[in-house]
Amino acid sequence: MRGPLRCVLWDVKDTLLKVRMSVGQQYCKEAHRAGLDLKTSEVDVAFRQAYQHCSRRYPNYGITQGMDGQSWWMKVVRETFSRCKVQDPTLLNTMALNLYNDFCNSDNWEVFPDCQKALESCSSLGLTLGVVSNFDRRLEGILKACGLLPHFSFLVTSEEAGVAKPDPAIFEQALQKCGIAASNTAHIGDHYLMDYLSSRSLGIHGYLLDRQNKYTNSDIPSEHRIGSLDELPLRLQHFMD
Repeated sequence: MRGPLRCVLWDVKDTLLKVRMSVGQQYCKEAHRAGLDLKTSEVDVAFRQAYQHCSRRYPNYGITQGMDGQSWWMKVVRETFSRCKVQDPTLLNTMALNLYNDFCNSDNWEVFPDCQKALESCSSLGLTLGVVSNFDRRLEGILKACGLLPHFSFLVTSEEAGVAKPDPAIFEQALQKCGIAASNTAHIGDHYLMDYLSSRSLGIHGYLLDRQNKYTNSDIPSEHRIGSLDELPLRLQHFMD
């Protein structure tokens, strides 16, 4: 270790929060309110196709192409339902806006049970906590609605940063915000490339959250991998002195 830890950066989706129901279930719920009867399995497939298409054609919410998070997500929703043979433009726009707004509140998000205690423990160690997430500008409101926002000194979203993980530049922006060197910073996230490798490429002490034990036989050193956020504070404490 090259210096005592002073800051911890956190991924959000599938690290601190997860969607409460599948996308297909949530989209079908909105479709039902509009008088449509769609199959969850069909919508799930359509969403994956629409999401992948928009991610390839308009990466990072289409920021460089004049889009923003809201217009990008509404496009994904419209394309999803279009693939399910819903063609009415007015109805598509209404459902897209409703779903975009629905995901702003806590009803559609579930906080992992190990989250609050881990955040509190890290704060009690005197560490500065920040967020680095491939998320849109709704993130602050979502974290507030879920009771997590007070834990963090700053947020860096890919929409606002104009760059997304795994590009290390988003981590560089976070380091600039907190004014702490990479060697004194840790990061925790659930994605091998976007969180673990990307953060470590800058000298940040990246930890991979492996809740499903998918990486037990990988080349990741065991001391870099945790199965629960409960394990994180003790790992970090070793490097506080």
